[in-house]
Amino acid sequence: MSGGRGGRGRMFEQGDLKVVVLHLLNEHPRHGYEIIKAIEDLAAGEYSPSPGVIYPTLTLLEELGQAVVTLEQAGKKQYGITQDGAAALEGLRPALERILDRLRSAGSIADARRTPELQRSIQNFKTALHLRLKKGDLDPAALRRIADAIDRAAVDVERS
Repeated sequence: MSGGRGGRGRMFEQGDLKVVVLHLLNEHPRHGYEIIKAIEDLAAGEYSPSPGVIYPTLTLLEELGQAVVTLEQAGKKQYGITQDGAAALEGLRPALERILDRLRSAGSIADARRTPELQRSIQNFKTALHLRLKKGDLDPAALRRIADAIDRAAVDVERS
């Protein structure tokens, strides 16, 4: 998946992706697709940046002197962090921790969403609603009762 899921907002604020890329390059040199995969892994599959944001970020870091191409084969570039990049990253530690916490949180939510119990319950709800709507004969009062039941369930979930 590219970007966040379901329109729940942006995973990264302005400049955050640059910090994460520097962090990953600080671990070890990587190709762009390895950076994409590493970020997806950090978010447990809940977020995966597109090549259209990763490669320009790598180019920017290279222009800023914070990353350098360490290997180029068959048109594929591997990037590493420079001393300037490592120094910049050190100054961004609080921001990095905040960003990594956000990625881990997205991963925890994704893990919970994938539990079999929750998947079964969600599917049961969708099926029941579909079957009831398919029956037809829904007057405004019946629609209101269905909407009220859904609202009560939403409140119960929020409070649990």
